[in-house]
Amino acid sequence: MGSAIRQLAWQCGEKTHQLGGFPLIMGIVNVTPDSFSDGGNFLDRNAAVDHALKLAEDGADILDIGGESTRPNAEQVSLKEELRRVVDVVAQVRKNTDRLISIDTTKAEVARQALAAGADIVNDISGLTFEPEIVDVCAESDCGVICMHILGTPQTMQADPHYDDVVSEVSSFLSARLDALEQAGIARDRVVTDPGIGFGKTAQHNVELLSNIEALRSLDRPVLIGHSRKRFLAKVLGRPVEERTFGTIGVAIAVAAQGADMIRVHDVRETRDALLAWHAITQQS
Repeated sequence: MGSAIRQLAWQCGEKTHQLGGFPLIMGIVNVTPDSFSDGGNFLDRNAAVDHALKLAEDGADILDIGGESTRPNAEQVSLKEELRRVVDVVAQVRKNTDRLISIDTTKAEVARQALAAGADIVNDISGLTFEPEIVDVCAESDCGVICMHILGTPQTMQADPHYDDVVSEVSSFLSARLDALEQAGIARDRVVTDPGIGFGKTAQHNVELLSNIEALRSLDRPVLIGHSRKRFLAKVLGRPVEERTFGTIGVAIAVAAQGADMIRVHDVRETRDALLAWHAITQQS
């Protein structure tokens, strides 16, 4: 075993979480017709709520509810439609579990209404840049914030992504966003960073980021990794999306070993079991 991974405090509402040991697991609840892996499976409100509660039973620490697909070339969703998809789901899930709830959105009004309905976290793939008003929504709340790196937009991000040094450039973007959010009234201890696996990156870029969790954590903020079933695994594994569960679990263990603080996945039970077994063995060393 290497040296112990330094703990980092994350303030989310009235609770402070000490991260840096066993990672928190975020379960994905896509209330969409077109997400790349499970689009359409949980578009019905009741199906979405049932799925979220099943993920909680399976061991998810956080339930990430989103109403707009952010896969490459996804069509944008109107504010009215996104609100229709997610706000009542958040409210119903809140009534039935005390697990943390995250709203996956780039829209300020969706974040506002989801927080009012019981969400604890705003998870914004744009690093809170697509709609700058979302910064004010978060600043006025005590919610946790997940700030992600993206190159371009979902419609353009995979056209021809280029970096001279992907780890350095992603880290610099996240550092600048942490400074900007702090100046806007969002304390750094409320923010988790996300390098944005698959969001404007080639397969090699993703592998480099996943190999350098310690460098990403050098910003003194917890790191979330969302790699579940993503396209770069096709290059690594040579398998279609429905056959990437085991590859997803392998990456989860690899990044947990480097200190990833949160891992966002579709297959919560399988990932948690693998991480528990890995953790039990490595803690004996």
